[in-house]
Amino acid sequence: MKGMTFDNQFVQQLPADSIVDNYPRQVQGACYSWVKPKKMASPSLVSYSKEAAQLLDLTKEDCESERFTQIFAGNEQLNGMATYSTSYGGHQFGHWAGQLGDGRAINLGEIVNKKGDRWALQLKGAGPTPYSRTADGLAVLRSSVREFLCSEAMYHLGVPTTRALSLLSTGEEVVRDMLYDGNPAPEPGAVVCRLAPSFTRFGHFQYYAQQDAQLLKQFVDHTIITDFPHLPEPSTLTYIQWFEEVCRLTCDMVVEWMRVGFVHGVMNTDNMSILGLTIDYGPYGWLEPYDLNWTPNTTDATHHRYAFGQQSQIAHWNLYQLANAIYPLIDEVEPLEKALNAYADRYARKWLRMMTQKLGFSSVQRVEDNQLIKQLLLFFNAFETDMTIFFRRLSDVQLHRDTFKAVEALEQLRPAFYAEEMDKESEKMITEWLEHYAQRSQQDPASALERKTLMDNVNPKYVLRNYLAQLAIDKAEQGDHSMVNELLKVLSQPYEEQPDKEHLNQKRPDWAKYKVGCSMLSCSS
Repeated sequence: MKGMTFDNQFVQQLPADSIVDNYPRQVQGACYSWVKPKKMASPSLVSYSKEAAQLLDLTKEDCESERFTQIFAGNEQLNGMATYSTSYGGHQFGHWAGQLGDGRAINLGEIVNKKGDRWALQLKGAGPTPYSRTADGLAVLRSSVREFLCSEAMYHLGVPTTRALSLLSTGEEVVRDMLYDGNPAPEPGAVVCRLAPSFTRFGHFQYYAQQDAQLLKQFVDHTIITDFPHLPEPSTLTYIQWFEEVCRLTCDMVVEWMRVGFVHGVMNTDNMSILGLTIDYGPYGWLEPYDLNWTPNTTDATHHRYAFGQQSQIAHWNLYQLANAIYPLIDEVEPLEKALNAYADRYARKWLRMMTQKLGFSSVQRVEDNQLIKQLLLFFNAFETDMTIFFRRLSDVQLHRDTFKAVEALEQLRPAFYAEEMDKESEKMITEWLEHYAQRSQQDPASALERKTLMDNVNPKYVLRNYLAQLAIDKAEQGDHSMVNELLKVLSQPYEEQPDKEHLNQKRPDWAKYKVGCSMLSCSS
């Protein structure tokens, strides 16, 4: 850890809160407040990511040392660390919530590694900050396991994401009302160290825009210079180019969510990364039966605002709020509207291309492919089908003109269906679809091998299924970290076959259909 070089541009270039005492308050005219992590009683290492460690030039010996545990639990600080929490606001479930801020995230500073890449380090669950409101700033092992595993799983799936370096238990208990039903209970505490080139959110710009135009400009200029160095020096034209790029990055992130069946669950504007990274792994979930209306978040159970099928529209709505925030710097509506319209057009194109790749087509036939996809999704809606297993097994369906048999293809796909018996109408739907799919595949220039290679590169075999995460949590809460580390390893190669890990590639068992942590989750963590 001696080689870690801190280059804390955020605190060097932006205004600090003038109050240094750590108590809940409204912070105006400042981008951050100085705050120290809470001392944890007896932290111990649960797991760490070798790949994330390499980004910081950390060795295996570093990560397995007692000093690493103390530092990334928040008990010790390295030379050069600057510990602070940032102020921001945001729209939550469509309503302006005012000041939010890093309520339980404490930044350790920014590191420039040997390659010259910048990484901001942040502890989640390390104690209260001025933005904690009535909360304690701590986190439980349950939610921390989920954030740690999912951050790394998403990276290896090829989805833009923040990363996770380490997961530590604190040796302390934290009281949480997991379902908000008036039954709080103590749970094991934990701290995750996560990293990203920047943790800046849409909500930062919204909050500063409501306070002072000069503060907004200062923060936007800092963001462009630090996080978008390829853009020209800040100017009105640069602000437009920057917003256009944020729209593109956000669009591409959501397309990747849809590809792998990820549901964020709480797409508030304060949970949207300016870099188009998946951030804040709270009540997320993995689509198992394909359902556009599914949301994992109990808080969203009535309105389904953040359901799987709503994610692209919500991202667009959030970008509209960002456009409103930065409008004073541009003073023109047209370029912002143009960028927002370009988002919608780009999403439609990228989504169709993504879906055709999942089906193994090397080129797009827009009208025919849209119809084929529509037919498949109608079948998914009619008959409960595991998305991940279906697309993965589809690559092994033999589509040669002379040997294709829909009955055999259907048998190959059967492990993806939740019901043992298929009704006649559903069987008719999927049989007709398979015949159309075979005809379309035979028109495609890709060979059978090229088709399978393409499909297996975009359709993962292993994802962090909700019930698998819960099984790992159950063990970890008893002091057994084996499944956390098993999942971390398996999910680092999600597109590989891994024959000895077939038990981690099974559709959701019946017991998990309504189990807390498997079907629905809350923001409680």
